[in-house]
Amino acid sequence: MRQADLWWTETLSDSREPVSIIVPTYKEARNIALLVEGIDEAMRASGTEWELILADDDSRDGSQEIVDTLADTHPVRMIVRTDTPRDLSLSVLAAIDVAAHDRIVVMDADLSHPPSRINDLADALDEGCDMSIGSRYTQGGGFERGWGVLRLVNSLVASSLARPLVACSDPMSGNFAVRRSTLPELSLFRPIGYKIGLELMVRGQLRVREVPITFSDRTLGESKMNLRQQWNYLRHLHRLYMFRFGDPVRIVSFGAVGFGGFLIDFTVYLTLIALGADHRWARFLSFWPAVSWNWVANRVFTFEERPRRPRMRQWAEFTFASIAGLIVNVGGYIALTNYVEFFDQNRIIALIIGVLLGSMVNFLASTLLVYRRHIASDPDP
Repeated sequence: MRQADLWWTETLSDSREPVSIIVPTYKEARNIALLVEGIDEAMRASGTEWELILADDDSRDGSQEIVDTLADTHPVRMIVRTDTPRDLSLSVLAAIDVAAHDRIVVMDADLSHPPSRINDLADALDEGCDMSIGSRYTQGGGFERGWGVLRLVNSLVASSLARPLVACSDPMSGNFAVRRSTLPELSLFRPIGYKIGLELMVRGQLRVREVPITFSDRTLGESKMNLRQQWNYLRHLHRLYMFRFGDPVRIVSFGAVGFGGFLIDFTVYLTLIALGADHRWARFLSFWPAVSWNWVANRVFTFEERPRRPRMRQWAEFTFASIAGLIVNVGGYIALTNYVEFFDQNRIIALIIGVLLGSMVNFLASTLLVYRRHIASDPDP
């Protein structure tokens, strides 16, 4: 038994159910000792057996050496992820997989989440919920003074975008508790970015209870929030909306991608005309960047969870599907205006119907063929 284990066994004074505390880290060396001190004080006061797992994204900032020293007197260990892309959510999943105890509390390393609420979060799991959330927006919760208007608005907007997915007021919270035994197989989760709590809530279909906390501002180290993280958050939301609502979201996504393709088509066409190209050549050439954009965007967003297939083969299939959709689009318009007097007199309606018919053909071909769910022999791209 390690010295830290002996020390804790000797000082444990209660049979309270133990807890594994998980903290994802990246370049948080300046906060680690303070974090351990705060957790140790809170756990001693309650007589709760605990362990702290710092799940590090290969910081190489001296964090491992600090943890090695602290482990002599505290139940602390660090796991370092080096074989996968840097991602705080994946770090949390890796730590959950090796946690010693069933009750798990996740919190940030920047000292923004109060250690004094660890037991409240863990104990709430015995009150008819699968997951307890440290909430800033429920009654009794709040922020330290000093949050600017832009930061508060950013938080509120991000939370509002996530609320249709879950039944809680603070779906963005990174401070929460779960039981490992209530979670599905960890390989079923597909997080990206830093909102692992939201991922667990939605894909795990967990019943949530909110526990009020006061969120503190970081005093040491630098925030990891940047444009890339915000973009990843939007990608993560798109994945979760697709998981939660299925085909209606896929159709909306396909339509949004198609609208982007239309804008590219129109812009390239006008640019070529301005450069002196014949309008027929301009129309022919503008099709290709638009259809290529649609293929890439649908591959990355609309059908992201589908198996990846060889790029050139899939692009060619998508191009043929788009041409088929275009033929149905134009053919439908011509048929309606030639054979139905009403549509001949209301050609805009005929045009809209033609677009809808063509889009439907393109969507069905994309769903069933281009981005099909099952592939027999296509190699990975």
